Amino acid sequence: MARPPEMTKHRGFPSGLPGHGHHFTIRRANEKGATPLKQLQRLARPNTIEQKVDAAFLHALWHHFGSEPFERGNLDAGRLNLLFGREVVPAEDNFDPTSYEALLRIDERVARRSFPESFDDVFEV
Repeated sequence: MARPPEMTKHRGFPSGLPGHGHHFTIRRANEKGATPLKQLQRLARPNTIEQKVDAAFLHALWHHFGSEPFERGNLDAGRLNLLFGREVVPAEDNFDPTSYEALLRIDERVARRSFPESFDDVFEV
């Protein structure tokens, strides 16, 4: 059996949104490699649970990493893809969208415009 690739686990990062079944992290690396990061279209959906989950995920990213670059690691690709290319962008020139070691960062200007509530000290759903 193939050994899964190395993957940083972000200790202390929330695993998801309690009571809603939406995940923010994965438990183990995929044996076939990381799911590619790509920008997914986000339909206009104000005041929906999906919008709140995206805002909660961004809140967790901001309060865990701040404005510093961070490794993709065990962050859920599906959740990242909804923010990727807008609020979350590559933090390196030779960005590999299929690497668990890829560096990302929050584009604070865009993120504050899209999800201002994510920068509050407390986020309520």
